[in-house]
Amino acid sequence: MKVPYPRRALFSREIRTFEGRKLDQVAFPLGGIGTGTVSLSGRGELRDWEIFNRPNKGKKLPYTFVAIYTKSESGPSVAKVLEACPPPPYTGSHGFDRTVAQGLPRLKGARFRGEYPFAFLEFEDNDLPVKVSLEAFNPFIPLNEKDSGLPVAIFKYRIKNRSRKKCRVTVCASICNAVGYDGRSHVERQWEGFGQNLNQFVREGNIRGLKMTSLKYPDGDTRAGSMALATDWERITYAVRWEREGWWGDIEAFWEDFSSDGKFSDLTEADPTPEGETDICSLGLMAELEPGQEVLLPFVIAWYFPIRLNEWNKEEPFWKKPIRNWYATQFEDAWDVARYALLNMERLEKETRLFHDALFSSSLPGFVLDAISSQASIMRTNTCFRADNGDFYGFEGCSSSIGCCPMNCTHVWNYEQAVAFLFPNLERTMRKVDFLVNTEPDGKMAFRTRVPTSTYMPWDFHPAADGQMGCILKLYREWLLSGDRCFLEELWPHAKRALEYAWKVWDLDQDGVMEGVQHNTYDIEFYGPNTMTGTIYLGALLAASKIAEELGDGVSAQKFLDTYSKGRMKIDRELWNGEYYVQRCEDKEAKFQYGTGCLSDQLLGQWIAMVVGLGHILPEVHVRKALRSVFRYNWKKDLSDHINCQRIYAINGEAGLLVCTWPKGGRPKRALVYADEVWTGIEYQVASHMIYEGMIEEALTIVKAVRDRYDGEKRNPWNEVECGDHYARAMSSWALLLALSGYRYSAPEKSIAFSPRIKPVNFSCFFSTGSCWGVYTQRADGKKKTFKIKVLYGKLELSSLTVEWPIGKVPRKLACFTKKGKERMKTKIEVKGLAVKIILEKPTVVNSTEALTITFNYR
Repeated sequence: MKVPYPRRALFSREIRTFEGRKLDQVAFPLGGIGTGTVSLSGRGELRDWEIFNRPNKGKKLPYTFVAIYTKSESGPSVAKVLEACPPPPYTGSHGFDRTVAQGLPRLKGARFRGEYPFAFLEFEDNDLPVKVSLEAFNPFIPLNEKDSGLPVAIFKYRIKNRSRKKCRVTVCASICNAVGYDGRSHVERQWEGFGQNLNQFVREGNIRGLKMTSLKYPDGDTRAGSMALATDWERITYAVRWEREGWWGDIEAFWEDFSSDGKFSDLTEADPTPEGETDICSLGLMAELEPGQEVLLPFVIAWYFPIRLNEWNKEEPFWKKPIRNWYATQFEDAWDVARYALLNMERLEKETRLFHDALFSSSLPGFVLDAISSQASIMRTNTCFRADNGDFYGFEGCSSSIGCCPMNCTHVWNYEQAVAFLFPNLERTMRKVDFLVNTEPDGKMAFRTRVPTSTYMPWDFHPAADGQMGCILKLYREWLLSGDRCFLEELWPHAKRALEYAWKVWDLDQDGVMEGVQHNTYDIEFYGPNTMTGTIYLGALLAASKIAEELGDGVSAQKFLDTYSKGRMKIDRELWNGEYYVQRCEDKEAKFQYGTGCLSDQLLGQWIAMVVGLGHILPEVHVRKALRSVFRYNWKKDLSDHINCQRIYAINGEAGLLVCTWPKGGRPKRALVYADEVWTGIEYQVASHMIYEGMIEEALTIVKAVRDRYDGEKRNPWNEVECGDHYARAMSSWALLLALSGYRYSAPEKSIAFSPRIKPVNFSCFFSTGSCWGVYTQRADGKKKTFKIKVLYGKLELSSLTVEWPIGKVPRKLACFTKKGKERMKTKIEVKGLAVKIILEKPTVVNSTEALTITFNYR
């Protein structure tokens, strides 16, 4: 099939900007890993307050907004809310929503650009004598879980005087003290959960702001907690609370006071609210600007709600049990969080920007970087949380007020790669739970985790064939990234039992082919051999053989390898139909099978094998032909005539990859339950696999179609939906970076490799290991080839680097110069085809800010 996009569109590095109606659905999540988030809308509004340990889409806190006051020497004063005007419709049984004072003057327009973890807003309004822009972020520093797990949102408003006169400016943030809010209801200043809410002004050295608490709820109550609004800006004005007047008196009094001179009448009285009420507080940052002068005005919003309840596991040992958030073990309250953020702001911002710049300076197409970065935000949403013992947990996604499909679902999280490569310590806690908690003595693994894990109940449902085998491949991945032998030794006995459980249930004759009842990610059971679960099993056998060999268990290693060898031949012989792999259904009466269908993720295990460097487990020629068939039959450039009675994630003239089709007929009457749907997590998985197999344009076509659907008008680009918001499977997008860079790494071998699939003559990309991250570049300039690894954070122990020769054949005679800084290093070269392996005579450590540069010259 011919791809529908021109090459310039597929390879453009441009990052899109949203404006007009493309701003409508934009909601950029701001918050730390496991802390919940508040979202910044495309027009500058704070929405989706999901900081209360549960999802809360569409909900706003009353009178929580940012406003600006300006007064030039010879001009009128102007006061407006720092948001673009809301779009229609303006309907409602009682008129348009007034929760955040939508009736106050707003700006004429805005332009939004998101490069996660940074959001950039440029406001437009000719009434203001100043130009206003906003940069918002939360610290996101790979390998640094603490600083990437702060419950804060940081806002920096840049104000530039564009007039010819001196100008006074106040930027004021107002926020509702929401302590006591249940995190799901529509809420106004008068609400049943409020009462005894207390706002206090705090000044500590250069830090000043407002601390919000409640005297109503004792420690340990899920509604207990605190919030903070703080700054390190010197010139401030503030109101500890607004007037407590009825009807609209509170907002009217605030606006009259603020819009008159940009200052408050210093209402500093700190007294608890009456029962059923809360207060609004305001913090204004003031500046005087000469013509052309600009300032950067910083706000930090912090929150602290330490306790969540398990409301998803109905069994008695788990139901309603309190779970303490990890961040609550690091800080005392929200003011403590805000203090930490402001005292460390320079470093936090520098290291976050270092990551941002490393990623977005990559040679990858802009929409690919968009897909990679935007879905990394999932780990910051209520899809995930971190318990007080440091364990990281994930739902599949988020329903309206609770996480959906709990918890650490092994088959959905098979697809995720972002956490593993950015925060491998967190990913390893998931493997420990998989094998030390959820693997029973006979090897059966629960594919959903019940928390707290201090209590365990036997799993009374099918194990997930794909999830259980996938955990072994993920264990192998974690070992490669970390090189942590103690971690491997601790988990291996349990992982071995989990693998050998297949010989009791799925592969009784140990021929390497899964049969029988195989529960899987489609929430049904496959009956009979298929490559979707079958390739994961083959990958697990191959990975297990390597782990067993590493740990000195040669007998098991050989047995796993023998079973793998038999299985890969048999599954190819029996399931290949000449174009793609099919299912051999053993139960002719079984519902929800795919049989002769073309399943998009039929090579799921082969994809994971490529990600972890195991290579082809099925014949390369068949793998590539199967992927071409998936694109030919399952990718649709226009779904207008597509019949879908299932869940709708793509519609009308949109393009997308269907889960399964039957190009040769034979669709069962009750076919695979999700066959007609479009899942972004599978689209990214298939696309990144295509890249590994050289199908670059087809892969980029799939990815671009996904991001075109999430265009800001129809859907939120930072919330890809499957069975819930912020669906974990979409973190498979990180594999696009791995595949396009041809990245492989082994900490045990101290080896790293790159083979860029695009722009090999002039290529740059972000990379990360279990101990460092940085930028890899390669340049081909005539007869000079340069390959460079620069470490920006952490350290890299290295014995060898393998690269793919970027253009033409590898010359017979090469002069190789290897340097780390000014230090010349001795190496030897091994060439195999286009692969050039540079072996260091002595292993070295490349520290932060250092670079290893290899230059080849030849005649």
